[in-house]
Amino acid sequence: METWKDNILDEITKGTSDVETMEELSEKMREEFGEFDEESRKADELRLLTQGSKTCDEYVQEFRRAARGSGYEGRALINRFKEGLNGTIKRKLAKAESLPSTIMEWQERAVKLDRNMRQSRAEDRSMASSAQSQGTNAPQGGVRQGWPQRGTFRGGWVPRGGWRGGERREAQPQAPRLTGAETGRGWMVVD
Repeated sequence: METWKDNILDEITKGTSDVETMEELSEKMREEFGEFDEESRKADELRLLTQGSKTCDEYVQEFRRAARGSGYEGRALINRFKEGLNGTIKRKLAKAESLPSTIMEWQERAVKLDRNMRQSRAEDRSMASSAQSQGTNAPQGGVRQGWPQRGTFRGGWVPRGGWRGGERREAQPQAPRLTGAETGRGWMVVD
């Protein structure tokens, strides 16, 4: 850059330059350095790109657009893609038995995983809303049968016929007593 500047200044002071206005100088600089500036801008855009609340499909499309002309290739491009993914997808991809080897394989696997996770969440919400509309206490969102749900038992864990504040109260509904086997926490019996 320093040499280019010196050459242009020499041409201008000697009167041999075809640059007469500031606009012409700016145009000459864009011609000379424009591609570098565009590549830097694209690389910065790619570094800042994350999935966030977008679907993985949307993230992949934005990533591909930003990657064109960014200077990223090969392993660096794959690493940049993985860094921008949401944590859950990133962790599940890292646990896979065989890791993808190309950027296209990484993107395809991430999209499939994201679609499966979103479909599963939608089904869980659908099951929960249908259980609530039927007035049942069916487990919601993958919660195991037999586990007490917060808010399921009105009155909470109040002992039957217990004293509170000096006044005798009626027995409150209680959660079912679970053995350790039912809770999956061993064989300890809870009284």
